Amino acid sequence: MADTNATSAVAAIDCGTNSIRLLIHDAATGTEVTRQNTIVRLGQGVDETGMFQPEAIERTREALANYVDEMERAGVTRVRMVATSATRDASNREGFFAMTRELLGRIQSGAVAEVISGEEEAALSFRGATIDLAGTGREPFCVIDLGGGSTEFVMETADGLHACSTRMGCVRVTERFMHTDPATAEETNEARTYIRERIAEAENVVPLGQARTVVGCAGTFTTLSALAQNLPTYDPQSIHMSEIPFDRMREVTADLRAKTAKQRLENPVMHPGRADVIGAGSTVVEELMDAFKRLAGTQSFIISEKDILDGIVATLIDDAPNQTPN
Repeated sequence: MADTNATSAVAAIDCGTNSIRLLIHDAATGTEVTRQNTIVRLGQGVDETGMFQPEAIERTREALANYVDEMERAGVTRVRMVATSATRDASNREGFFAMTRELLGRIQSGAVAEVISGEEEAALSFRGATIDLAGTGREPFCVIDLGGGSTEFVMETADGLHACSTRMGCVRVTERFMHTDPATAEETNEARTYIRERIAEAENVVPLGQARTVVGCAGTFTTLSALAQNLPTYDPQSIHMSEIPFDRMREVTADLRAKTAKQRLENPVMHPGRADVIGAGSTVVEELMDAFKRLAGTQSFIISEKDILDGIVATLIDDAPNQTPN
């Protein structure tokens, strides 16, 4: 019989275009041990060059090494790391995988970052983002996971799970279109055209018009919630499950787009690694509001602090009976 004390702590890592994040969960008590976020810009320049930059790999290695230290202190024996948009696009990704294999091997033999499809990424995000909405009667939910390089749309309806990953995110849109600080009207309009095309792609796959509740997750949405609520500091408890009307959200996004990155940083809720790309993220959110108001008549976002990390943890717990300790 497996030693439950030895296998109760599990860890999930999400390595995206802009940030790498960690969640350690004690499965025995059902409690969160730690949740951390580090801006590493792994996807820096990938859209243009098709390759990871050496400095981006090094930033990611340092952050992951710190996370492995945390996992060792917490007694983690099972870990799952997923890598998303930038990793799918990089031609020199094998060096990245070798680095993750070396570090994660300290926790679980054979563990390595997984390149998951956009659809699996969306399904994991949906499970995590809606955990605390069960039983509220606000289905169907449409979860929007707005990342650095991609945005996932996912809904669960009577017909099953519908998911679509689109190539738009705050870093990708910034690098392609919004080069000025703040972006010019011409740059923003070009970005809007691109974003609308990506939303139309999602609409062809996901029945957005059936959404009763739109759930936004990941850093752009959670930061916008903090700003909309005028929080003095970034407070996850106040942000999680907050409901922000579209009208209030538009005030916040318009204000952010008009400011420079330096001016955005004057607000203490703004993460330094997000200040220069949240103008693009705000533009994506504005186009999402237009689309959902038109298609589904929705008037607000529910903001979730829980996301793909919580979905990954849930899969680790689901799989626990089939696991054997190393």
